[in-house]
Amino acid sequence: MIFREAQVTDIPQLITVRLAVLENRLSNPDRVTAQDYEDYLTRRGKGWVCIVADQIVGFAIADLQDHNIWALFIQPEFAGRGVGKRLHDLMLDWYFHHTTETVWLSTGPGTRAEEFYRRQGWQETGRTQSGEVRFEMHNWPTHTL
Repeated sequence: MIFREAQVTDIPQLITVRLAVLENRLSNPDRVTAQDYEDYLTRRGKGWVCIVADQIVGFAIADLQDHNIWALFIQPEFAGRGVGKRLHDLMLDWYFHHTTETVWLSTGPGTRAEEFYRRQGWQETGRTQSGEVRFEMHNWPTHTL
């Protein structure tokens, strides 16, 4: 497995991963465009990918502008192999290296993602208007970048 920063040229594969997930699926995939990915990767924040056999199998994107996690998605067949944990840690190391602002995210209730975030130390702060579980991370033991 290779982990590296995401590039604009990775966007087609990021979209493929995002549309392959079994939980937290987009109700309307057309709502999130390639331009949105580019904006989050180049202007709003930064992303990371995991590559196996020349294919992106997972990615994560942090948004410094709105102080949230925009994406953390793994191809279903790579779930439970440490890909999400490594991407999560890279993303939060970078995020808290650049700001002390609390970061938030939301995910579907009763999902593997909800349990994953709880195990990583995220604190539930309620529900979003759409019924997702809202989490916050107030601090992170930043590792050396």
